[in-house]
Amino acid sequence: MSQPLIGISTYQEEARWGVWTLPAAVLPAGYHRLVQRSGGLAALLPPDAPATAAAAVARLDALVIAGGADVEPARYGAEPHPRTGPPAVERDAWELALIDAALARELPLLGICRGLQLLNVARGGTLLQHLEGHTGPPGVFGRHDIEPVAGTQLSKALPEPVSVPTYHHQAIDRLGDGLIPSAYAPDGTIEAVELPPEAHGFALAVQWHPEAGDDTRVMDALVTAARG
Repeated sequence: MSQPLIGISTYQEEARWGVWTLPAAVLPAGYHRLVQRSGGLAALLPPDAPATAAAAVARLDALVIAGGADVEPARYGAEPHPRTGPPAVERDAWELALIDAALARELPLLGICRGLQLLNVARGGTLLQHLEGHTGPPGVFGRHDIEPVAGTQLSKALPEPVSVPTYHHQAIDRLGDGLIPSAYAPDGTIEAVELPPEAHGFALAVQWHPEAGDDTRVMDALVTAARG
């Protein structure tokens, strides 16, 4: 069986290795390892001009939008909260363009953490800019349970409540157009959303970090969709 090509968005940071300190396109290794464990070929997508997003997406079998920095509040018509991180303007523009291109092609799409928030913003939704209880200490993933919603695409992959690795302080406030909640945290936070498969194929986003755990089922579902 062929291995589908799964693109994963990356971001630019100042990085240090050996004798070098240079700008680099970076991504935690858990993302590409999760794709590989699920039977896909991982292709890392460095930041680029939004106008190139459609051409990049056209070469992929599926797309993952990775976690990371807070989405700029201006993207959803809000003023920054004191706890909101500095804007990642170029990253927002690139990844929103990737999402738009994937949805236009009905390419299988998986958003992870920030990727869920960007999908919601891309569909006209808004974000809650700060909440407590969904991270561990700085730089350490926390855990909490999520409850899948019966009858959703997510529930086909995760039919039972599970404990998930989590590290976020922002979440969905007003749900974007057409998005369906497909999992909740015990405090009522929306932990996954999706678009109806009959209209958009496989388009799912989760607020937790499957790449930081051992459960491959969400990525397995994306890879299966990518195989068609």
